Amino acid sequence: MGFLNPRALRWKIAALTAAACCAVATVIGLLVHQSTQEHGRRAGSDRAVSRLDVAEQEYARTGERPAAADLMTPDEVPEPLARELAGARGSGAYALWYDEKPPNWYWMWAAVPVGDKVLVVRTDMSAEVRSLQLLDRSIVKSVLAALAVVVPLAALATEPINRRLRHGARTARKIADGDLDARIGHPGRARDEITEMSAAMDVMAAALQQKLESERRFTADVAHELRTPLMGLVTAAGLLPDHDEAADLVRTEVRTLRGLTEDLLEISRLDAGAERARLDEVPLGELVADVVRRGGGADEVSVGDTDVVRTDPRRVERIVTNLITNAHRHGAAPVQVSVAGTRIAVRDHGPGFPADLLAHGPQRFRTEAAERGRGHGLGLTIALGQAAVIGARLTFANAPDGGAVATLELDRSPGSGPPEVPGPGDAADRPQSWQDESD
Repeated sequence: MGFLNPRALRWKIAALTAAACCAVATVIGLLVHQSTQEHGRRAGSDRAVSRLDVAEQEYARTGERPAAADLMTPDEVPEPLARELAGARGSGAYALWYDEKPPNWYWMWAAVPVGDKVLVVRTDMSAEVRSLQLLDRSIVKSVLAALAVVVPLAALATEPINRRLRHGARTARKIADGDLDARIGHPGRARDEITEMSAAMDVMAAALQQKLESERRFTADVAHELRTPLMGLVTAAGLLPDHDEAADLVRTEVRTLRGLTEDLLEISRLDAGAERARLDEVPLGELVADVVRRGGGADEVSVGDTDVVRTDPRRVERIVTNLITNAHRHGAAPVQVSVAGTRIAVRDHGPGFPADLLAHGPQRFRTEAAERGRGHGLGLTIALGQAAVIGARLTFANAPDGGAVATLELDRSPGSGPPEVPGPGDAADRPQSWQDESD
């Protein structure tokens, strides 16, 4: 996940930190603003009252309007000040009124009745207002400066957490890709929720590995145990009379059971990673044409400009045969095989691959039969595993005009495949291949 991705966890935490800072700064700013404003108004009121006392004493001494005050009739007094004055009680009671008309009119009025007149003084409050505005701007600038420092620091402070989460995600992907030995572990000294989650995931991965290994061993053991009675069944079926319907049915079912057992053995070897490619340089077009000629099944074969590739021809034969068989079993004629460059494509004209297979790949022990769910069985699973052994890429797609298309892309660079080490059982279990015949 990129550092600048706005949906990353670091920026969510940074945004939460910034929101918390702004909330605290807003509360503190409002409290400071209100306190300063009240202090300024009290100071203005005190100045106005002091000036009013001086003016009142001067008026009492001279009987004339003081220079720093106004002498008004009750009708000339501004209405808000008159209301305040009317509410004042007692001899010598005075009234205050804050006359505020933003942006440039801020006055504190003070008045006291003297005979049938009203003595009024005004005090300019602009200095206090400007001081409050400067304080507000200073608070805003300070908050912005603090955010400019706090947000990057919060994003950087979350990096250890992000690193641990990314490590967990990478480990989970490794496990999903087949590396069952991968574990998150417990790096660092932190003992928090992430550590607990990592430990739980490791326990889950270990349990999953144990169950999968048990299933693999069970599959391999069952397949190996079945081979001995199967050989007896094959021998016994061969002794049955020819041209007998019951005998033909028995021989057919025995062949089917033998094929399933061999598939299970092959699956177990692929799961165990025991398969190794025996590489050789072969002309791809001739190889595929010979496989189709001997195995049959394809209605059309198209060989274009092909390359000489370094691969295991036996495994390529196995993949192509499985793809053709799957096309006939789950698709519809015509089944077309095309070879161009290092690419082999097998296409049918049936309903196409189901969406689940396109999204998640083939799944073993699942077929197109309604009673066994949707998907495919061992054929495509074996083809995918054999493609991985020879370092090829097998993809599945649906043609725009209908039908399923399976494409095998081989590596054109000689010598880049897996090491030429025979896997267990390769010599005894492999079927007759194009390479064997050419030898």
